[in-house]
Amino acid sequence: MSINCEILDLRAFLSVVELESFHRAADALHLSQPALSRRIQKLEQAIGAPLLERTTRHVSATALGTELIPLVRRMLEEFDGSLFAVRDVGANRGGLVTIACLPTAAFYFLPTVIRQFNEEYPNIRFRILDLPATDGLQAVARGEVEFGINIMGTSDPDLIFDRLVEDPFVLAARRDHPLAAKPAVGWAELEPYHLITVHRSSGNRTLLDAALAKSNIKLRWFYEVTHLSTSLGLVEAGLGISVLPRMATPQDDHPFLITRPIGDPEISRTIGVVRRRGGTLSPAAERFLDMLMGAWGSD
Repeated sequence: MSINCEILDLRAFLSVVELESFHRAADALHLSQPALSRRIQKLEQAIGAPLLERTTRHVSATALGTELIPLVRRMLEEFDGSLFAVRDVGANRGGLVTIACLPTAAFYFLPTVIRQFNEEYPNIRFRILDLPATDGLQAVARGEVEFGINIMGTSDPDLIFDRLVEDPFVLAARRDHPLAAKPAVGWAELEPYHLITVHRSSGNRTLLDAALAKSNIKLRWFYEVTHLSTSLGLVEAGLGISVLPRMATPQDDHPFLITRPIGDPEISRTIGVVRRRGGTLSPAAERFLDMLMGAWGSD
C-alpha cells in the first residue's frame, strides 16, 4: 500500500504544528489559507485519520499527528539535504546522518569516529538523539532515525542487530576505597559496601539482574538512581561504590575514581547497530556506518 502525498503537504502539516496557526503557516509558505487547508486535508485523507485538532483559537496535533512529527521532520530534512548534495561534486558531497545512540556511547566513543569521518566528509551533518535503550529502539522502529547504536536485547522481528563491541560491567570506586587496592574483585566482595545502581527500569539494570540471577546472585543496593552519571557523582562524593558499564566510566586517569574488573561471573553488554529490517540508508549514513563498523567492529 502506498500513500500519495507531496513534499509540500508535509511542509504544510509541519508548519501548522510548529507555528500553531493556519494563518502564520500560510504566510510562511506563501500560500493562501484555503490552499493550505487543502494540503492538510489531502494529507489526512492519504493517512486515513485526522492529524490536527482545530478550534477557533488554537490548532494542535492529534495523537497520531504527534507521533508523525519526528518522522515528517526527518523526511523533510533528508529531502532538503539531498537537494543540496546534488549540487556538490566529488567525494565530499553533503548530507545528513540521523542516529539514536546510547548516551554513554554518544559521550565516550562516538565523537572519535565522527571526527575521523568529518575529516573525509566535512559537509555531512549529524543529528544524534542520545536516548536510553528502549527509547532508542523505538526511534529506529518508528523511522525517526536511520539506525541506532544500542544494546542487544530486542525481540522485535522488524529490527536487525549487528554486533559492534562488548562492554563489560566494572566496579567504580574512589581511589581511597578498600577495594581500590585490588586488581579485580568478585561480586561477593561488593556486599559489605553501600552499592549505587541505576533504576530497575534501565536496560543496563535489566541485563545485569538477569545475568546475575543465573548465578544466584542478587545485588543489594543502597542508592538507586536514574542516570549512570549520577551514580558516578555519588561515588566521587564517597557515598558508596557503583557497578556500571566500562563505557560509562571516565576513560582517562581520573583524580578521584578508579575502575576494576568484576568476575565470578564476568558480565558484559553487547553494543551494536540496530536497523529496520528491509530499510534503506542514505548514502551519507551508509558511508558513516561503514566507518563505524570498521572502528568498533574490530574490537
